Amino acid sequence: MAVTTFNTLRLVSSSLDSIPSISFSTSYSLSLISVGGITCSDVKRCLKHTCSVRAMSSSSAASSSSFGSRMEESVKKTVTENVVVVYSKTWCSYCIEVKTLFKRLGVQPLVIELNELGPQGPQLQKVLERLTGQRTVPNVFVGGKHIGGCTDTVKLKRKGDLALMLAEANGKTDQILRK
Repeated sequence: MAVTTFNTLRLVSSSLDSIPSISFSTSYSLSLISVGGITCSDVKRCLKHTCSVRAMSSSSAASSSSFGSRMEESVKKTVTENVVVVYSKTWCSYCIEVKTLFKRLGVQPLVIELNELGPQGPQLQKVLERLTGQRTVPNVFVGGKHIGGCTDTVKLKRKGDLALMLAEANGKTDQILRK
């Protein structure tokens, strides 16, 4: 059963010419708080904007869903085709630690800096959370398998399991390349 949530967007303005940006995944109803000088034609124009906002929201929600699916498939393909993938943010000390750890091991992971992807960065992070249950970075994959974040990666390295995973992943990669 689909449920549509309506959030109230309040415009505090005497001019309705500029409508603020609105999330594409939520339907909005529009309420006006009059500051003065709003005419009937302003309200009618505003109501037209409300209808178009709702129409855009419902069509965008469908395209957002397919966009999310495409992004999810892209993540799955990326982590399958690369031995090590690190979803990271340039300013994150835990991400830097993981990238340094792989460098010391002589492994060059595919690093995807979420904060350098513009609006797709947060969307990609939500997709990663949906896929892995982890909402923080770094989000590390070895051999197509999610291994966790910084603490998990360091623990695997200390136990010697990371080296085994890397060797196994390299073997899989070699097999894929030979086919």
